[in-house]
Amino acid sequence: MQVKKLAVLCSFASLSFVQPAVADITVGVSLSATGPGASLGIPEKNVFALLPAQIAGEKIQYIVLDDATDPSIATKNARKLVTENNVDVLVGSSTTPATAAMAEVANESATPQITISPVSLPADRNRWVFRTPQQNSVMAEALLAHMKATGVRTLGFIGFADAYGEDWLGAVKSRAEAAGIRMVAVERYARADTSVSGQVLKLIAARPDAVLVVGSGSPAALPQTTLGERGYKGQIYQTHAAANQAFLKVAGKAAEGAIMPVGPVVVVDQVPDAHPSKTAGRELVSKYEAAYGAGSFSSFAGHAFDAFRLIEQAIPIALKTAKPGTPQFRAALRDAIESNKEVVGSHGVFNMSAADHFGLDARSHVLVKIESGAYKMIPQ
Repeated sequence: MQVKKLAVLCSFASLSFVQPAVADITVGVSLSATGPGASLGIPEKNVFALLPAQIAGEKIQYIVLDDATDPSIATKNARKLVTENNVDVLVGSSTTPATAAMAEVANESATPQITISPVSLPADRNRWVFRTPQQNSVMAEALLAHMKATGVRTLGFIGFADAYGEDWLGAVKSRAEAAGIRMVAVERYARADTSVSGQVLKLIAARPDAVLVVGSGSPAALPQTTLGERGYKGQIYQTHAAANQAFLKVAGKAAEGAIMPVGPVVVVDQVPDAHPSKTAGRELVSKYEAAYGAGSFSSFAGHAFDAFRLIEQAIPIALKTAKPGTPQFRAALRDAIESNKEVVGSHGVFNMSAADHFGLDARSHVLVKIESGAYKMIPQ
């Protein structure tokens, strides 16, 4: 009898060994909920409280941390998430410098990362990193096309003195000449600066037909307001990173007339009904504003939601290969994100590939002009 009991116990032990319990899927998130990037990180963070608790029948856990817009804290957060929490995928961060810091951890740990900032990385650091914002070069092409069509011949530039500003500068420089537009002044400023008077005086002295401001959130308002105070009368352009209420509130009347490229979700009621992101965008805006108040939605919330959409579409595929919480599952999830096609998000339709970890095309943007403190879509 004792031998028989022992055999039964051994058989159960053997069964439990070869058929382990399925672990929850864990998403590790690091965002800039405080610091200079807070106007981006707060709406992004808000989205994670609205997301489903299950994907493909599996429980999903979101661990959301604040990196205070500090790349060193973003690195610490990412390391904690991959080593202590054993996350299956990283999401973040809100700003390009913090995102680049997280990407180092993603590559070292072989953990897929979906960023909410349009970070550019060298090919050898790009394998595990995917983005939901539109690539800066795509948005630059839209702005330069508008400049050319409206007769802009000379352009001034003032942008963040960091990776985001430099990536935009490179994108604009490489396309401006082809569009017949000459860059006559280039200035930079820091995200935490409280004055850009010196830079703006140099811009105005160069007498450009238009000025492109490359900033994000409320810090993007500083050059906008200063240009107005100094009497600049030319056209001012902003980037998609300025498309939120913080920018509109800080810039106030000085924002009137500014033109920027935005994702369709920002003006979802103005885009044609046939746009593939219309339904998803309208549902997201409705759900977000029901939770956080009318007029509270910003494009950054859409980027966070789109990160979820990429994960949601990839998980069922990855589950066919491995169980959550394992290196094999993380690798399968990376492969699934890269291979999934026509994933409809709030900002456009994603078609990732080995050569393109942004995955968005011309359906991902429209041009808007700020009129009476609101975005009005420019017919294209």
